[in-house]
Amino acid sequence: MRAVITSAQLRAARALLGLDQKGLAALSTLSVPTIQRMEGSEGVIRGNVDSLMKLVAALETAGVELIGENAASEAGGRGVRLRAPARRVPSVNAEG
Repeated sequence: MRAVITSAQLRAARALLGLDQKGLAALSTLSVPTIQRMEGSEGVIRGNVDSLMKLVAALETAGVELIGENAASEAGGRGVRLRAPARRVPSVNAEG
């Protein structure tokens, strides 16, 4: 499993899943301030490797495929893609 993700990918992945920051925090067992810090960073998210691994694992389990720089795609660049989730994502989408 790779733990390279940009803040833009994180925001896009969360949007694809229909999760708010609190929902993503619960899904990844991270704190809301950690999710906020990650989303507010520039470019590739840097931080605690364990936290990054938890985040990426949660997104991948929920059905998000992270597309790395220069991965096979028409225009290159980074992105996210929604695929069939490995398990059902609990509905934790309370805005607040």
